[in-house]
Amino acid sequence: MARRNGWLAYVEFGALAALIATGVVSYLVLTGGEPGQRLLTPPLVALLLIANLIPAIALIVLAGRRIAMRRASNSPIGGHGRLHVRLVALFSLVASIPVLMLVIFASLLFQYGVEFWYSDRARSMFENANTLSQTFYNEKQERIVRETELMASDLSFNLSVAPIDSKAFNENFAYQVYVRELSEAAIVRFSAKNGSQSLALVNPYDRPTDNWVPPAIVEQLRATRKTFFQDSGGRMQAIAPLPGAPDVYVYAARVSSPQAREQAKRFSLVLKNYDDLVERSRTLQLQFHAALLLMTLLIVGVAVWVALQVADRLVKPVGELVNAAQRVTAGDLTARVEEAPTRDELGVLTSAFNRMTSRLEAQRNEIIAASDLIDRRRAFIEAVLSGVTAGVIAVGEDRRVSVMNRSAMELLAAGPDTAPSLTQLAPELGAMLDRGESEAIVHLAGTEEPRTLAVKITRDEQGHVLTFDDITAQLTDQRRAAWADVARRIAHEIKNPLTPIQLAAERLKRRFGKEIQTDPATFERLTDTIVRQVGDLRRMVDEFSSFARMPKPVFHEESLIDICRQAVFLHEIAHPAIAFSIEASDPGLQLVCDRRQMGQALTNLVKNAVEAVEAKADAGGRVSVSMGRDADGSITLQVADNGIGLPKERDRLAEPYMTTREKGTGLGLAIVKKIVEEHGGTLDFSDGRGGGTLITLRFAATGANLSDDREEAVPLGDAGASLPTALTRDGGR
Repeated sequence: MARRNGWLAYVEFGALAALIATGVVSYLVLTGGEPGQRLLTPPLVALLLIANLIPAIALIVLAGRRIAMRRASNSPIGGHGRLHVRLVALFSLVASIPVLMLVIFASLLFQYGVEFWYSDRARSMFENANTLSQTFYNEKQERIVRETELMASDLSFNLSVAPIDSKAFNENFAYQVYVRELSEAAIVRFSAKNGSQSLALVNPYDRPTDNWVPPAIVEQLRATRKTFFQDSGGRMQAIAPLPGAPDVYVYAARVSSPQAREQAKRFSLVLKNYDDLVERSRTLQLQFHAALLLMTLLIVGVAVWVALQVADRLVKPVGELVNAAQRVTAGDLTARVEEAPTRDELGVLTSAFNRMTSRLEAQRNEIIAASDLIDRRRAFIEAVLSGVTAGVIAVGEDRRVSVMNRSAMELLAAGPDTAPSLTQLAPELGAMLDRGESEAIVHLAGTEEPRTLAVKITRDEQGHVLTFDDITAQLTDQRRAAWADVARRIAHEIKNPLTPIQLAAERLKRRFGKEIQTDPATFERLTDTIVRQVGDLRRMVDEFSSFARMPKPVFHEESLIDICRQAVFLHEIAHPAIAFSIEASDPGLQLVCDRRQMGQALTNLVKNAVEAVEAKADAGGRVSVSMGRDADGSITLQVADNGIGLPKERDRLAEPYMTTREKGTGLGLAIVKKIVEEHGGTLDFSDGRGGGTLITLRFAATGANLSDDREEAVPLGDAGASLPTALTRDGGR
């Protein structure tokens, strides 16, 4: 909608303004607190992140769209190509929606996790652990200090009772060390002259006594007269002044675990680091979400870039196809497209396009050659018209005669220099034009002697062309003599072109059979039909040369349904408005017959049915052929239609020269009856159910309809080939 109404520029400015506005609001929200302030709430941070991402992604997509439009305008398709833009939109949508959902999930998950670790409960846990560790260590320190001070007090009392070098004092000193769970103890005197002197010593571990009390500690003890404590890592040591004895001190030590001191220090360090991390928590929160923002924009940008690259790869061959198609539109059928090395969809399309242009070029050359041939044939026909016996007249829309050959002048008694109107020249022919008839038998009464003409009218761009023959003599003779004369004419006029027609059809089948892609089955059926019908015509012409003697039937066992399909097929192609159907209770029904003559009989019956349907001029015309075997084994073949029905003279329909149509000869049903009788069958006419006509052919059981006088069968070749099962449009059964 934005593209159609020119709003995309406003959309781009709106996205930029929205990005600036959300950036300013985000900056104010993030910098509004004091340094070291607690974390922002997760919903607020997620909202700020999405509010900044949406306009930023929109700007990236719109920028990719502009690049795509620029590339599309430079392609052979021109500015109308939208594949770049659509791919950018598709890839952006595919990349943006999952990434946005993932960003929201990651932001909330991270923040709620951080909020848990930075909560008062977490801090209380760290503080309690540190306090517990420090308390345990301090208790041990206070205990060693207290034990040392108590032991110094007891030893001061003992010295007042017994000298320091007495056995009783030494036993009491050792007892004090044991009871107070000390590992070493000593009474040390410090003097400026002699330095440190051990007056009494308990050292069960035989530790070296050097530097038990460093001089620096001695100076501190003299200044403060308070108990000094130190932890050497393996032992906790205390030095307390001996009451009543200046410069005399009691040293005591107890073995301790080094891990206790390190653990206390570690807990203190962890608590300190935690406090530092809490101070930097808001900064870490912002850094994490800034990384999410940049990563999301990077993913969308990469998706747009990939879309542009994919579009370039797809549009290039499409553009070449468009360029070649434009050249073909301009008439250059030599246009070809370079075929891709990969056999993907575009490669197949390119190959098909090249094959199409090759065939178009070949067909154009054939059309040009055919046009030249038509021009030569036109000149030939004009020369022939002057010598043919049939009359030919060309009439304009105003009924004025424009062309009339010599035969027409003779038949109509017209002068060579006159070109009257057709109504004046032959009123009967003018009336035929007024009625819109295309074929009729016309009786002329205005000439010196009455004439009967067989007239055919065809329409061209300038008007009508009338061709007619004088059939007065033929009608005067007997029908059979007339039919024999027509047979000789057919034999003379048709026999010569049969060979080139057959050769041309066979060459079409061999040459173009494998190249036809659209409905090759119909092409093959049509060429086979041409070859088969030419063969039938050739045999018929040879037989008709004997002056109307019907060819003697040559019997074979034939598939009756194949004969019916071949007879119906030609009429089905010629009359698409009529519904044809074939029904067979037994598709394998066989009949011993002459295939050609039986096909001729069925063709005549179907032709009469078609003419009856067309004469009714109602929509929904249908012709059906059904076959089956009766209970007595005889074979029944029926042809039904919903046409105009039977005339009153239905009993004479099969007589020679009996016809109810003005242009009929009266030989069709007579020939059908003769063929059926020669096959040992009967022919019946009756009214169909619901109107129309029903013609029934009955034959005796297979083999019973033949006489003993059989001729040797001749091979049928292509004429005996069967058509496919799906012959008719309604799926003949």
